[in-house]
Amino acid sequence: MRKRIGILIPSILMVIFLAGCSLNEPITKESTGFWDEYFVYPLSWLITEVSDFFNGNYGLGIVIVTILIRTVLLPLMIKQTKSSISMQRVQPEIKALREKYSSKDQKTQQKLQQETMQLFQKHGVNPLAGCMPLIIQMPILLGFYHAIMRTEEIANHNFLWFDLGNPDPIYLLPLIAGLTTYLQQRIMMGGTDSMEANPQMKMLLYIMPIMIVVFAITFPAALSLYWVVGNIFMIAQTYFITLPMKNKESNATGGAKK
Repeated sequence: MRKRIGILIPSILMVIFLAGCSLNEPITKESTGFWDEYFVYPLSWLITEVSDFFNGNYGLGIVIVTILIRTVLLPLMIKQTKSSISMQRVQPEIKALREKYSSKDQKTQQKLQQETMQLFQKHGVNPLAGCMPLIIQMPILLGFYHAIMRTEEIANHNFLWFDLGNPDPIYLLPLIAGLTTYLQQRIMMGGTDSMEANPQMKMLLYIMPIMIVVFAITFPAALSLYWVVGNIFMIAQTYFITLPMKNKESNATGGAKK
């Protein structure tokens, strides 16, 4: 139960942060503060410029800029995937070390830490390498979120069947956002066996899409559009890049064992 709470708390905190009071303040070139000046306004400006290029089509502008940002961040995602694969490769040896040094006394735990670090050095694995790409990505993605919510011009335009500044009246976009969130997580988590081995992953698989649908129903459709496009990009990225990398590593490891 504690592990489940540990997964839910960061998600809830993230939603609270995204729904913060600053979203009520329009973003302009006169906006002050490090966050607004160097993250939110440049992204808002980019959306506006791309939209103006397409005759003021802000919906198309959001789609194109979302794809552009995800493409720019793609090398970081690939690096994060490689780091994750490297960590998975040494997990059996780490497990063996933990069983070897199962005692909880201080000297034994120090020995465990020393040999674990030696193991990382031997295989060229940096346990912190997977965190850096995520740390770099988050300000950009959150800044883009704020740019969409706080750019006043977006709220005054339509795209397809909905107003960008109002929730989707027929709830189709929120449902697509929830479905693509589910598909993205399902592909990233792998098959049924991995989810059965980790009940927390299975729980998150259903909770996140429901949360996305609930918020997308009440938030402006521009944000739902961003979620849908970002999810579709991530699904394609996982299917064509991440999974082949993991399968290649798995096949190489299986061949080495034989």
